[in-house]
Amino acid sequence: MMHFITPKHHWNYFLAIEEDLKRMSRYIEFCEDNLGTYSIELAHILLSASSEIDVVLKQLCKLLAPGGDYDNIDDYRQTVRKYAPNFSEEKVQIPRLGLSYCPWENWKDDRNPGWWKSYNKVKHERNLHYAKANLQNTINAVSALLIAVVYYYKYAFAAERGRDVSFRDTTRQLESSLDTFMFLQADYYYQRLIM
Repeated sequence: MMHFITPKHHWNYFLAIEEDLKRMSRYIEFCEDNLGTYSIELAHILLSASSEIDVVLKQLCKLLAPGGDYDNIDDYRQTVRKYAPNFSEEKVQIPRLGLSYCPWENWKDDRNPGWWKSYNKVKHERNLHYAKANLQNTINAVSALLIAVVYYYKYAFAAERGRDVSFRDTTRQLESSLDTFMFLQADYYYQRLIM
């Protein structure tokens, strides 16, 4: 197995956020009827995940196209679409709940996701838009973070090695465990247990 020295801070932070979301599934049934449910805890998870997305995408863009200016989501969208065109088509599954999300799909149409707009409204005008800290936006944000983090590490490990690194080798190096709540497509893992 390949070993990399790139720190796994973003992966560990994702795992903590994912665990918070998983814990919420004990209190809110993750189903169509409850996607509009909002709470303080969902707001906390939405804000944490989306803030981390901002950090990770900026770093991903610097790996994809060093020397550019990456100040906001629009800059990230342009760079990621150009250098990682499959990013916006990535899906995240929560197998044990039978759910699947494609949180970046709006980027295909050169638009930002609705959950991102909701995050900004909750962040800047929570008094008016608190209900946007709902289950649907939160699941999408955490799903989007998983995609961003795995792509970031794929390119960070590649830069470290001086050659391409597969998604499988990336998830293996991240020690993506079999009890993970969310998954990317199956062929991104060497082994995966569906709950």
